[in-house]
Amino acid sequence: MTHMTSAAPAAPAPAAARLKALSDEGVSIWLDDLSRTRIESGNLAELIEKSHVVGVTTNPSIFQAAIGAGAGYEEQLADLAVRRVTVEEAVRMMTTADVRAAADVLRPVYDTTGGRDGRVSIEVDPRLAHDTAATIAEAKQLAWLVDRPNVMIKIPATEAGLPAITEVIGLGISVNVTLIFSLERYKAVMDAYLAGLEKAHERGIDLAGIHSVASFFVSRVDSEIDKRLEKVGTDEAVSLKGKAALANARLAYEAYEQVFASDRAARLEAAGAHKQRPLWASTGVKDPAYKDTLYVDELAAPGTVNTMPEATLKATADHGDIHGDAVTGTYDASRAELAAVEKLGISYDEVVQQLEDEAVAKFEAAWTDLLGTVATRLRDKEAGTK
Repeated sequence: MTHMTSAAPAAPAPAAARLKALSDEGVSIWLDDLSRTRIESGNLAELIEKSHVVGVTTNPSIFQAAIGAGAGYEEQLADLAVRRVTVEEAVRMMTTADVRAAADVLRPVYDTTGGRDGRVSIEVDPRLAHDTAATIAEAKQLAWLVDRPNVMIKIPATEAGLPAITEVIGLGISVNVTLIFSLERYKAVMDAYLAGLEKAHERGIDLAGIHSVASFFVSRVDSEIDKRLEKVGTDEAVSLKGKAALANARLAYEAYEQVFASDRAARLEAAGAHKQRPLWASTGVKDPAYKDTLYVDELAAPGTVNTMPEATLKATADHGDIHGDAVTGTYDASRAELAAVEKLGISYDEVVQQLEDEAVAKFEAAWTDLLGTVATRLRDKEAGTK
């Protein structure tokens, strides 16, 4: 027993070691969750200190869950009710307050990484996903409201979102492009980013201050394609289950390597610009038949971000299998896997468009639910019932 207790105290716990191994591969670990309780309890600070978390992403569903639960928001709700603000203003005041506080907790990470990490993302109103001008106006307003250098404004990669990305980047505002499902759309996103940098450069804005990530969604691709493979039902179809999402993401990384090796990107980098990093989103496994760290272990690659729900973060710490760069060199095999799926009559283009439409609708629904919850709370406060 004496020998067992004399281990060197400085050795990292196996859990921290797995997350450190992921970071050492060049992967930035961001938490896909935020709530006032998480900030005020010190939990976020603890995850930064002990679990290698270097950023936070939010979305309408996350805020709906946090504010819907109520904890930590009562005092602010009472103040907002007394002022008789609109429901939409109340929601924006609460969500931006959380993002501002999280940005302050992450500020030391932002400073030590030169702005690369230490980021907190907040999304434009999802109901504006198909309105370019309104998205631009909302992005400017959010950046002004949060008023922190380490905020990233999330803009969806819809067709209307692409010109908005260019304009917002062109104003010097850092952007997290979200809801990317297809390789074609991802290439258009990178083009929109580079066009935005060119605009910023023309306006005399320092490119070194602009950062961006492109959130490429993973697990939902398997959810939809697996369902279609099951309907086909052949041995070959079943053998392809669980492969499309990784293949899609790996080919996105290949596209990233190609675009940022171009002369156009090199000219901008010479002027101080940064690469727009791929961010793996929706990395919580939805099929219990798959290992719960599948989309972390198999997408480790230099210069990427993996934003994880807390359950996936804990699973990675506990039993993740980080075995080096799992992406580079997989491109031919990935192309073959997607081609095999297509050959079975499953249309890639149809799937990715359906996923984009569903994702926008899901966030719109979450935002509407949030507005409804806050409206009720404000009425209760005004009536003095709570």
